[in-house]
Amino acid sequence: MTSAAPARDSRGRNERQWPLALALLAPSLIVVLGVVLYPMGRTLVLSLVDATSALQVDFDFVGLDNYTALLSDSDFWATVWRTAVFTVFSTAVELVVGLLVAQFLNQRIRGQWFFRSLVVLAWALPTIVGANMWRWILHPEYGALNGLLMRLGLLESYQDWIGGPHQALFVVALIDAWKTVPLVAILLLASMQTIGDDVYEAAAMDGAGALRRFWSITIPMLKPAIAVVLVLRTIEAFKVFDIIYIITRGGPDSGTTTMAFYTYLQAFSNQQFGIGSAAAYLTVLFIFVLSLVYLRMLRTETKGLA
Repeated sequence: MTSAAPARDSRGRNERQWPLALALLAPSLIVVLGVVLYPMGRTLVLSLVDATSALQVDFDFVGLDNYTALLSDSDFWATVWRTAVFTVFSTAVELVVGLLVAQFLNQRIRGQWFFRSLVVLAWALPTIVGANMWRWILHPEYGALNGLLMRLGLLESYQDWIGGPHQALFVVALIDAWKTVPLVAILLLASMQTIGDDVYEAAAMDGAGALRRFWSITIPMLKPAIAVVLVLRTIEAFKVFDIIYIITRGGPDSGTTTMAFYTYLQAFSNQQFGIGSAAAYLTVLFIFVLSLVYLRMLRTETKGLA
């Protein structure tokens, strides 16, 4: 009998405390409902109807017609291809440059704190500020890049760095990589600092040079961190919008129109909120598939190191 009493007391306390717990959680639940769940549900409804406004009340239900129209549209698949190219190129640059920056910051050098602070600046800079800065730098008539190259004698005339559709896509991807390389470097640096010095010392005693140690020790030990970086950056690059909106507005000739910007154009420029909502959900579907692939890769790498 004595052992059952504490159990009943514990259950009684839990029953008395749940209203307080619910009251404490209520503000967060309201925010999640209003900011996340309701927009998701509203967008799903809009994707199944013929809507010309997000505030429209009376709809003509069309079922999956919006999705069918998108999947049979060559412009949509061209947008998917551009988004894939942008994502792969941007993520690859971020990973390679971020790895090199992290390796540099991991060295014991004078002024290490200064270099680490300097690297963070690009990431800390608001995206709208950084994008406007690059738009000024790349301007074909009075851009700083053209002016610098002209003074150095490397150019004979000013160039339009984002004048061609293919060229603009890679330039914008490089700008996106410039913005996020510091984040990648910080994540990889944190993982690098968990590798013990004794491992490198033993390899050096066996005659392994710096490059050999980096390739045979650092890279394998960083695989879980690299997988995490790939997951995060691929998802973010796939839904990029702000940099493209500020620098190119999807041009020239739709050369930088990615899926997020395509969704914006359909919904807010063409007033086809049904098509735009369907495009948004297809974007989420593509990101979900990519996430599953990367998470499976991450789980495989984690098991390999266990």
